[in-house]
Amino acid sequence: MTELSDREAELVSAHEQERPARELSGGLRRGVWIVGGLLSAYSLVVVFWPIEAIEHRMTFLAAALPLVFLCYRSGVPPLARRLLRRDTGAGTSGDTGGDTGAVAERPTGGEPPAGGERPTGGEPPAVGERPTVADWVLAAVALAVLVYPLFDFEAFRVRGSGAALTGVDIAAGLALTVLLLEAVRRTVGWSLTIICVIFLIYAYYGSYLPINWTIGHRGFDLEQIVSQLYTGTEGFFGVPMQVAASYIILFTIYGAVLDFSGASRFFIDLSFAAFRKSRAAPGRTVTTAGFLLGTVSGSGVATTVSLGSVAWPVLRRAGYPKEPAGGILAAGGIGAILSPPTLGAAAFIIAEYLQVSYLQVLLYATIPTILYYLGIFLAIEIDSRRFSTHAVEVDAPRAGRLLLRFGYHFSSLILIIVLMALDRSAFQAVVIATGIAFALSFLDPEHRMGPKRVAQALAKGALEVLPVTAVCAAAGIIVGIITQTGLGLNLADIIVDLAAGNLILTTVLSGVAVMLLGLAVPVTASFIIAAVIIGPALLALGVTKAEAYMFVFYYAVLSEVSPPTALSAVAAAAITGGNTYRTMMMTWRYTLPAFLVPFAFVLTPNGQALLGQGPIGTVLLMTAVSAIAVAALALATGGLTGWPERVLAAVAAVLLLFLEPVPIIAGLAVLAVAAAVHLVRRKRKDPA
Repeated sequence: MTELSDREAELVSAHEQERPARELSGGLRRGVWIVGGLLSAYSLVVVFWPIEAIEHRMTFLAAALPLVFLCYRSGVPPLARRLLRRDTGAGTSGDTGGDTGAVAERPTGGEPPAGGERPTGGEPPAVGERPTVADWVLAAVALAVLVYPLFDFEAFRVRGSGAALTGVDIAAGLALTVLLLEAVRRTVGWSLTIICVIFLIYAYYGSYLPINWTIGHRGFDLEQIVSQLYTGTEGFFGVPMQVAASYIILFTIYGAVLDFSGASRFFIDLSFAAFRKSRAAPGRTVTTAGFLLGTVSGSGVATTVSLGSVAWPVLRRAGYPKEPAGGILAAGGIGAILSPPTLGAAAFIIAEYLQVSYLQVLLYATIPTILYYLGIFLAIEIDSRRFSTHAVEVDAPRAGRLLLRFGYHFSSLILIIVLMALDRSAFQAVVIATGIAFALSFLDPEHRMGPKRVAQALAKGALEVLPVTAVCAAAGIIVGIITQTGLGLNLADIIVDLAAGNLILTTVLSGVAVMLLGLAVPVTASFIIAAVIIGPALLALGVTKAEAYMFVFYYAVLSEVSPPTALSAVAAAAITGGNTYRTMMMTWRYTLPAFLVPFAFVLTPNGQALLGQGPIGTVLLMTAVSAIAVAALALATGGLTGWPERVLAAVAAVLLLFLEPVPIIAGLAVLAVAAAVHLVRRKRKDPA
């Protein structure tokens, strides 16, 4: 991302679901950067010289997990932290922190923080904060239990595939379980940790549940649980870990290289230059900039804050009230993890679950993304009239000049798509694109990537993946136990039974469940849990895997703009100074199409056309009908002044999204009636 001030960094840390990291200094900081850089280098090398999957995942986690304990605070009570901290003269301002951790300033010179975040909180900066003795012990144990199987991996695999585990195997597996729970607690908080513990208890004590309960099972002992989680690809080293160690690390490296090469600045400047004259230009500019910045950041909150620091003064000068401006910022920020070509981490997991190329997932997301931004642009156009906004002169070069001088920043993004279309793997495509972005940086003397900047980019790429690595490894606990106990199918049966086998009610319950889950855990964990529990319920009613997983994906992401938490909206309100609740509701209004369009995937036979599936004529027709539905939603939520026509427009939108001939005709008719009612009411109000 672009450089953040201390205030902006504080907002990211306060409202991001990932917890703030320590700010290390001196030799320890350099050491962490070196390890992070080596981890990135290793991840790049194995793309072209692969090793066995589980060995790769173990090796990756063996490097990443110790860094989590060194880079993220324990959150222990102040007195305990003072007793544990070595007497090295390190600053103790972090000792006032409790569970939220201390504040850490962003390093100067573009260097990444040691934990990959820009950590701040509500406390004074912790200068040169050092890990405690306990942190070093945890890091050492994490390294030991992950390296131990690699010394004689074949024998370890044999023991895990049927032969009895040794006492050391069981002890190491239990230790890794505890370490991952602690790592998740440090990086994303207690919610996911508690969920994982509940699943572990369920696996061990499931035989004590009443025999007539659907979720009851025969129970598993420690050896069986450890074998499931530690020795194969169903637990810690399953699909989520594969995604973190292969897709996500490569894309964070790519994003870091883009950032250091000046792409973030170019994207913002281009967005401001592209919409100079119209009174709706400021709002459109913010939305476009959010889309472009999504290629550098996978975080809705970070994009919102980075965007807000530049865009809020412009929106204010244009005449936007605080809450609508905050809604635009949050909606643009969340677009960072809804939009191709990078999407969010969950999209990579979809590719693995569906066993399709990442390019295919991008194609699934293309039409929903178009509809999402169409809804935002229409709402912005409506609000520019409602709030009487005006054009704002911005001191930025002309768009043509910017494209001629810095348009090469788009080339690596385009190259990723082209290479995947030519049957290159997503891994190879992003590595090659990273190399191109690095080479092109030499066209800009200010952002030329010499050895120091390359090292910083590699370190930043690795350190930014630490929280999601901890989440993915811990999510393996949930996935492994669901697989071992058969819980996923059992819960799917319960959901279907609650809905009496009705697809509409099942889909509504599923959407609500995913959003509620997303209020407690990060998007990636929310998607993984929902995919293995809620996904089967939709599949049981005839929904295809692609439709089910994309539905779950969108609702997992939309939890970031859903009241009562709505993290991106809260961050936007903090920037604009607006009322938090009203900002949430404005954000919800701008993002409403993203809440309703996924229902079309699941509920209608033609819904697959919105995922780019089916004859091209059907795809184009259903996209056009959906665009009209999105326009009707925009009219219902702000474009029409009277309640009768608003209700009619909303009904028309819902009918259109059924994407079947009769509902489409009815929807168009209702929309025409809404327009007629509006014209008649306006003519009566203003006869002249």
